[in-house]
Parts: sequence; structure tokens; C-alpha cells
Amino acid sequence: MMRKYLLPILALIGLLLAVAVVLIGNRQSSTTSQPVVQPPKSPFERFVAGAGIIEASTGNIVVGTPVSGVVVELYVHEGSPVEVGDKLFKIDDREQQAQLIPAVAKISEIAARLAQAKSQFGLANSLSDKRAISVEELNNRRFAVMLAKAELASAQAQVKQIQMDIDRYTVRALVRGRVLQNKIRIGAFMQGGAPSDSSMLLGNDNRLFVRADIDENDAWRIQPGARAVAFVRGNPTLHTALKFERVDPYVLPKTSLTGDNTERVDTRALQVIYSFDHTTLPIYVGQQVDVFIEAKASKLSNGTYPQSTPNPSSMKIS
Repeated sequence: MMRKYLLPILALIGLLLAVAVVLIGNRQSSTTSQPVVQPPKSPFERFVAGAGIIEASTGNIVVGTPVSGVVVELYVHEGSPVEVGDKLFKIDDREQQAQLIPAVAKISEIAARLAQAKSQFGLANSLSDKRAISVEELNNRRFAVMLAKAELASAQAQVKQIQMDIDRYTVRALVRGRVLQNKIRIGAFMQGGAPSDSSMLLGNDNRLFVRADIDENDAWRIQPGARAVAFVRGNPTLHTALKFERVDPYVLPKTSLTGDNTERVDTRALQVIYSFDHTTLPIYVGQQVDVFIEAKASKLSNGTYPQSTPNPSSMKIS
């Protein structure tokens, strides 16, 4: 008798256990999880918020080379301070150095020929009896001196041209700053012309810039010279006041803040540039910050005031 009802009872018990597991798994927790880091709060009553990225005051300069070749010398590394004219790296210039050797030798040859022409002209011109040499011969010696001088000047110019060409193989810093990134290695081949990703990044980080992207819907609320504050992401206690620099007067498709200027999203943004002293924050070029810009209240057509832009940390960035 018990065997007859054993399997149905076990099946029912299994079904009840399955239902209980599903109900327990779908039960929502009564406790709300708190974020690890609290988002920053704006110090202004009315404000516009945006995501910003840190730049060097000179801009992030990608260093390239005007000539192609193999890197044979590297004079700096990541973090190296540089002054205007300091050497950064050198491309193999042995071919140009080889051209310089016969060009310098040619100067010595022409200089000797010039000395000989001057001697012959001086001797002919010093004769007391002018009938001892014809006027044509005297003029030929005079012209020989002039021709030798012209050849010497041409040879010297050729040497100078080769030396200037050699100097192009040594890339130097054109601004005062710091090496922010270096992907150049000795023995690597560098393509001349437009710099590539395997190049060097240079910039002046004594004073840093913040490039804040403001949604085009809030662009009309931006006032040149408005106060602003930047908060370091991950630690809202780290913040600094910003100094207004400029507004780029062109609204462009918002750049995804990944460092790649080819990535775009549908949102268009107005870029506002502020600056601050790098000693006020432990921050680096390329790092993202939350920017709050003070905005003046302005009534809409319906007589109401617009709402402030939400916290940039809660805004989705593609």
C-alpha cells in the first residue's frame, strides 16, 4: 500500500521544494545597497554639470619626426622634464654623415684653388711694367679669383645644407614641459610625417587644463568667467576651484572620454576649458573629473526656472 503512494508523494515534495527555491530566489532584499563612493555634490545653488578630462596647458602634443628611419638614440624617458631645444630622440643619420665628408673635403680643395688664383692675380697685378702681361690675361686671372670665391661659397652652402639636414634627424622639444608618454624604443623604425600611436606625448603640466563637455541643451546657461569646481572621481573630498580660460565656440559631437578622438556618440557638446594648479590635486593628464559650473537662473517661456543638470557621475558616458 505504501509503495503505491511513495512515488507520487516524493514527486509532490520535489515540486514544493522547487517552488520554494524559486520564491526565495526571486525575493527582493529589503536592504538597499549603498554605493562604495558617494557622488560629489555641487557647491552652487544653480549649476551645470559635465564630465571633464585633464589636459596639459600646452595641449597634449604628439611628437613625430620629419624623416623616416631607425631610432638610434633616446635622450628622455617617461616623466623627464624638457626645455625648449632639448634632444628627445635621434634617427639614424649615417647616410647624411657620409655625404658630409666629401663636401667638407671639397671646401679645402676649392680654398686651395682660390689661394692659387689670388697668388697668380697678385703677381700679375704687381708687375711694374704693365706691358709684361696682356690686359686679357690680367682680366682672366681676376675672373679666376672671382670664380674660385663663388665656388667656395657654393661648397660652403652645400656643407651647411647637409648639416641642417643632419640636424633634422635629431628631434628636439619645441615647448617647455614634461614627457607624458613614450612609446619610442631604440631600434624601432619610425615613419616620417604624421605622428603615430607609437610616438611620444609631450606637454606642460605645471598648470593643467580641464576640458569639460557640456550638453548642448545646457549650453545657453554657460556664462564666460563663471565659477567652477572639479572633483576627482573616486574621492569626492578631493576637489579644487577652477579658473576660466575660454569657451570653444563650436558645438561638436561629444567625444567618448577614452583618449581616442575618433570615438563619437550622438550627443553634441559645448567644450568649456578651465585651468588649475597641478599641486592642488593628486591627478594626472588624461584623468576624468566631475565639473560643476555655476549657472545664472533664467526663466523659460512658461515662467518657470529650468532644473539643474544631474550629477555627471550618474550620467551615462558611452
